[in-house]
Amino acid sequence: MREINDQVTAELEKKAKILRREVIKMLGKAGSGHPGGSLSAADIMACLYFWEMKYDPQRPDWEERDRFVLSKGHVAPVLYAALAESGFFSGEKLASLRQLGSPLQGHPDLRKLPGVEASTGSLGQGFGWAVGMAMAAKLDRRDSRIYVLLGDGEMQEGIVWEAVMAANQYKLDNLTAIVDNNGMQIDGHLSEIMSVEPIAPKLKEFGWNTREIDGHHIPGILEALEEARNSKGKPFAIVAKTIKGKGCSFMENQVDWHGKAPSADQIDQALRELA
Repeated sequence: MREINDQVTAELEKKAKILRREVIKMLGKAGSGHPGGSLSAADIMACLYFWEMKYDPQRPDWEERDRFVLSKGHVAPVLYAALAESGFFSGEKLASLRQLGSPLQGHPDLRKLPGVEASTGSLGQGFGWAVGMAMAAKLDRRDSRIYVLLGDGEMQEGIVWEAVMAANQYKLDNLTAIVDNNGMQIDGHLSEIMSVEPIAPKLKEFGWNTREIDGHHIPGILEALEEARNSKGKPFAIVAKTIKGKGCSFMENQVDWHGKAPSADQIDQALRELA
């Protein structure tokens, strides 16, 4: 068991800041995209890719690897940043986000980019895909873990709850779902549109082990991931309370930043704040 200490925390905080900076630069160059949810998920992504998951960028199809599914596929920029920083492809490719012919499309496409495990974007379907991966790993007796990140707004989709039931039915304790609980979706606050709260108690009633955390507190994220890894007999859900647009003062908790790119001046300000 690896020790979680101040040095580990500092290194992962640095990685999360790198991911956030790359998100800002990518969206600024592309002139479109989804910054709010990408920034809220950066700490979680840093912990997954630079601490928790086992994979080999030189062998993206390695059978025994852990698999990550970005069910909220519109926040592809933070996934692309994590894959580039992990060595799956050159960071120079990030500048091609959303350009015609680029493998870095607005939503992940597993046919075009190494490290992408599922083509996602239609909300909820990635979660079902992750459940299928976890079932396959069990049937193949592979020691692989499956991680899936979904948004709280995404949980309004009925397919999510079908997947939740299936994961419990088949005792998929190799599956960890992480909910990016920033409380907002494209049209506004979840509480004003269709509340999905309380998330953790609902998942527990559906047979899951659950833990609620601060999604920007690195030690807490790592402890929750360790608990999930050691959980037996049930799938595990981490409900991570986050701030949409985290790290950029003018974006934080502003629903308008769900899906628009920053201006040149805003890019400069964001990068200064993330320095």
